[in-house]
Amino acid sequence: MTYPQPPRQDGAGYAPSAPPAPSVPGDRTEHAPVPAARAERVSAAPDSTGEAPAPRSGPGRDRYLDLLRSVALVRVVVFHLFGWAWLTVLFPSMGVMFALAGSLMARSLARPAGGVIRSRLRRLLPPMWAFSLVVVPVMFALSWKPVREEGLWWFVELGSYLFPLGAPPFPEKNGSAGGWLELSWADQAAGPLWYIRAYLWFVLASPLLLRAFRRLPWVTLLAPVALTAVIGTGLVTVPGTFGESLVDFAVFGSCWILGFAHHDGLLKEIPRYLAVSSAALVMGFGLWWASGHLTEEGWNLDEIPLAQATWSLGFCTILLVHAPSWRKLPGRLAAWDGLVTLANNRAVTIYLWHNLLLMAAAHLVDRLWAVPWLGDTFDAQIEQSYEVLILIAIWPLTALAILAFGWVEDVAARRRPRLWPNGKGRTRGA
Repeated sequence: MTYPQPPRQDGAGYAPSAPPAPSVPGDRTEHAPVPAARAERVSAAPDSTGEAPAPRSGPGRDRYLDLLRSVALVRVVVFHLFGWAWLTVLFPSMGVMFALAGSLMARSLARPAGGVIRSRLRRLLPPMWAFSLVVVPVMFALSWKPVREEGLWWFVELGSYLFPLGAPPFPEKNGSAGGWLELSWADQAAGPLWYIRAYLWFVLASPLLLRAFRRLPWVTLLAPVALTAVIGTGLVTVPGTFGESLVDFAVFGSCWILGFAHHDGLLKEIPRYLAVSSAALVMGFGLWWASGHLTEEGWNLDEIPLAQATWSLGFCTILLVHAPSWRKLPGRLAAWDGLVTLANNRAVTIYLWHNLLLMAAAHLVDRLWAVPWLGDTFDAQIEQSYEVLILIAIWPLTALAILAFGWVEDVAARRRPRLWPNGKGRTRGA
């Protein structure tokens, strides 16, 4: 089994080594003009953190975007369990999540930038602090010690668990072989934090990025791809955690800025056939580049930065060009309305905890062999369906994590804490 995948993309970031969700994680900038065609949506849409939107569907919710975010989260979990590289091609979750977050950020930046950034940080950081408050003490309890050679710098890096501008440190081996916390558990737990770091970088840079986009849209949109071609292909190497962060920023920068284009209505101004055909060409380049730079994981685009950047940009363009702006989920999708609302309200919690929950689910499945009669009678069946059983077990565990830690997202957003915000209770009470 490949649960959970070693850090990098969909659960960790790009880097020469490994470490990541979910936004997993609203608010204001200089009073930039908003096209009249989108003014009604902007004024009506409730604020959100990009990965954890408002609690229920309503006049301002775009349920199409909510659905995309939910699918992205599920795909991340499935990928980290099964490790199927083709899933990164089928649905580039991280690119989709950054594009959606960029659109919401552009909407928020109709207000003063300082307030927007403070609000985003307020919504983003407390869920991460709750995660760190559990994970970091356990690392120390299992004999993790400061690296003497790094001196005080090690403690500075440890601060990334509070304000993730860089990659937080973690022990390569922590726990015990065969125990509830296996040797690589800390590596797996810290994996999703790359996404929080990248999201933070985009939030801090968004006022300048949005201003640049509205002056030179196409140059700004394509500049991150050009940067990826330089630093993500080995042509120029930026060492250390700063280099890792910069590569993540470059790889998904165009997706974030594409969200600006979606919000401002720029995609509506381009003939659909031209937008789709151009996106297809960009995606074709991404696959061509990937075919010549396959890693040990094959077509895992998470390990091929330039392929990830171009494929995600083209894929997200097609998704947003065809965005229907649903106010309600149509047809049979309506049956999933509650789960879509829940996933959007608890996206940060789900993303942060899913790797640990996968490991816990695996241990629960392992216990089946110890159950009298069951383990002996169905030994072969349990082994053959091992990953499927983990996939089944992960969702009740996710529900427990939502109940235990999800309310922190409400407190961070200055809302009344809710245990299970799927929108159903409010709808009945309305």
